[in-house]
Amino acid sequence: MIRNIFKGIKAYAGTFKLISKLGLWKYFGIPMLISFLVASSIILSAYAFSDNFGHFISKLWIWEWGRETFGYLSELLSGILILILGFMLYKHIVMAFSAPFMSPVSEKIEAYLLGVERHQHRDTSFTDQLWRGLRINVRNLLFELLLTIPIILIGFIPLVGIVSTVVLFLVQAYYAGFGNMDYTLERHFKYDESIKFVKQHRGLAIGNGIVFMLFLLIPFIGIILVLPLSVTAASTETVKILKTQNRLKSNDI
Repeated sequence: MIRNIFKGIKAYAGTFKLISKLGLWKYFGIPMLISFLVASSIILSAYAFSDNFGHFISKLWIWEWGRETFGYLSELLSGILILILGFMLYKHIVMAFSAPFMSPVSEKIEAYLLGVERHQHRDTSFTDQLWRGLRINVRNLLFELLLTIPIILIGFIPLVGIVSTVVLFLVQAYYAGFGNMDYTLERHFKYDESIKFVKQHRGLAIGNGIVFMLFLLIPFIGIILVLPLSVTAASTETVKILKTQNRLKSNDI
């Protein structure tokens, strides 16, 4: 799996060049706008509500001594928790609503890699692609929440917190990569088959998602460029695997 993680990371090399060569930047306008609006909303929410949640949590401290310190820590913890939840929501909201725009991008990349002018098998509409994106990302969000909550709780244990932080990051990376890979998989597999495929190649998903998550740490530019680059990287590697395994439909090659 480690090898596939590095493959997922290395796939980002050359993405700028490929996007420009295929003239794909025009497809990213609306997804970039969606990404910016969702990220801005989450950041503003974390700033606005951290005090309120912090005040609520601080009431759990019934003693006079340390009340001020606990109140400060409560506000800080509230802000962190809101940001963690926000990152989770950000990924899935942006990926779900960008699906109708990202699927054609993935298809053009696949056609280029296979050396064909166009695919003949696509029979999904804008609505179908949006519904697929919503279904996949709601499913992933629920599973991510189930994993994230215990990881955060374990993180309060001294010394274990560092490990839990790394694990939490990798979990978020996995589901980010999952969403990026599905833009290609939706043309070839049904819902359940796609889930099985990503599980079999979870290293690739994690590698793609690691760079995705790191991009979000870059102010402004990160949230603008993260989707074009991550989708391009995921598409190229996913198509390579499908071709190697002979899982592409006969009229694609």
